[in-house]
Amino acid sequence: MGIVDEDIAKVRASTDFVALAGEHLALRRVGMRWVGLCPFHTEKSPSFSVNAELGMYYCFGCGAKGDVITFVREVEHLDFVEAVENLAARAGIALRYDNESTSRDHQRKKGIYETLDAAIAWYHQRLLSAPDARAARSYLRGRGYDSEGVRTYRLGWAPDGWNQLVKGLGLPAPALVDAGLATVDESGRYTDFFRGRILFPIFEAGGKAVGAGGRLLPGGRGPKYKNTPATAVYDKSDVLYGLNWAKKAVVDRGRVVVCEGYTDVIGLQQAGVEEAVATCGTALADGHIRRLKNFARRIVLAYDADAAGQAAAERFYEWESRYEVDISVAALPVGADPADLARTDPDALAKAVEGAQPYLGFRLDRLFGKVDLSSPEGRARAAAEAVALIAEHPNELVRDQYLMQVADRCRVEPARLRALAASSKPKVGRGDRSDNGHGGTERSSEGGRAEGEDRPAPVGVSGPEIEALRLAVHRPEEVVSRLQGILFAHPLARAAYDALAGATTFHGAVEAADPQAGELLQRLAVEESDADPDDIMIRLVERATQRALRDLQAEMRQADPADQAGYAPTIAWLKLALETMRSDDVSKRNTAMEAEERLVRWIVARDHESGCTEEKG
Repeated sequence: MGIVDEDIAKVRASTDFVALAGEHLALRRVGMRWVGLCPFHTEKSPSFSVNAELGMYYCFGCGAKGDVITFVREVEHLDFVEAVENLAARAGIALRYDNESTSRDHQRKKGIYETLDAAIAWYHQRLLSAPDARAARSYLRGRGYDSEGVRTYRLGWAPDGWNQLVKGLGLPAPALVDAGLATVDESGRYTDFFRGRILFPIFEAGGKAVGAGGRLLPGGRGPKYKNTPATAVYDKSDVLYGLNWAKKAVVDRGRVVVCEGYTDVIGLQQAGVEEAVATCGTALADGHIRRLKNFARRIVLAYDADAAGQAAAERFYEWESRYEVDISVAALPVGADPADLARTDPDALAKAVEGAQPYLGFRLDRLFGKVDLSSPEGRARAAAEAVALIAEHPNELVRDQYLMQVADRCRVEPARLRALAASSKPKVGRGDRSDNGHGGTERSSEGGRAEGEDRPAPVGVSGPEIEALRLAVHRPEEVVSRLQGILFAHPLARAAYDALAGATTFHGAVEAADPQAGELLQRLAVEESDADPDDIMIRLVERATQRALRDLQAEMRQADPADQAGYAPTIAWLKLALETMRSDDVSKRNTAMEAEERLVRWIVARDHESGCTEEKG
């Protein structure tokens, strides 16, 4: 269940694809196409093409393809419904949903988003100008937050009263409860959820407010941080603070830096590590990793990831295996958090992030930083502890690499450590992976496909078949009435033609086609053709006739001698019709066209007869 198909088509038709794509890359017109540098992979020569009329794009470098909805999904990292809603808002289109439950859920979420927007603006204005926010403003200045930073991150102040938001915002109190901004007791009294706290609004990746985190001022009562409870739009195991600001840098740099708090994110981003995000009062979870892997495959942890020990190792190695990500750790100075380090030594913070190590390497360095390697006993204990850590990793090749490093540091023969490790089976993982050494598939710095990743295989359709399909896509009025599926010998060309012939719109053809045929159609959408339709049809029909002629002659040779003479008139007619169709004499053009039509009718009839015979057999 979802958005009504008619409204999706209306959104596609109402969107200026060139203008939209132009917000993300520079496009120039080449003939009927618009071309530019692909936003999905690194390149120096433009290979990204947009067909504005059909509303399709295709990259000849990395194979990225789709329509305007796909484009928005990829560049904004949204799901399908979010992308359609985004485009509908741009075009001023009111969407309908195809069942009552979905429509109610959409309306409820829309109401929550509107309530949160209003509340965040109210809290923000209180922080900027309200007399009761002086202490909050003073605290933020002392922590290095200037006016620009407060406005960029839309920080707010929740006054220290029972129901100031409920009374001051002017919205129905139940709507505030639904948005997680108020509570109601048994007597029906409504109370503000945040009181006496600096607020850090939380936005989803697309920029819509979904909740907030509140920090208590020093000396205040209650927990230091308080987060919005779960609502219809906020799930702390899935949402990441700062992703709305960080996503472009994450994709550009091919990594995301995960820390623990809102102030850490702001400190990192202001120190130049713009790809920083944070979990919202919870540990890193599956939902976070599933979301992050769509932006970048390298995840750097900017907190003490060693504290959880083996429990963390089990999660990290499993995530690396299941989601094909690389998890590394920034070695921050002991006792320092990113927010403090961003103020006192931003260069050291950036250096720690740049020098992040794979999780196992980080744990081993921590271990060797605590042990005494000056004595045989100390080296033996360190080697035993290191082997225990290494044994937790699921990849045998990775384990062996680290065992050799430990052997060097502890002056122990690698064979001895391998024997020790063999007695400890790996405790985690779902099988070895021999990719880039510590799990995961390396991405390019642009967050797109890696340099060694498979490129789309060359399409094996060529000659008049590919030209006929181009004409069918771009100039259908000139060839569609003359084309038949049997004229296409290549299975992929036939599948693409069948999809076109069976749909009323080009988008419908792409959606109905199998993946390979759909990709071919999307590629053809950005490939122009200046071919002469008559010439292409002659060549296409000629090839189809020659195939049929060869089949007919083979049948004749296999037939009884008494029956072979019956094939001769048909064979003679086919050869004569071919000669007539090929004629270059302009005065005989109508005769040539008639020959083409007769040949196509005969080929179609023969194919139909053959199909019926096979069914009877």
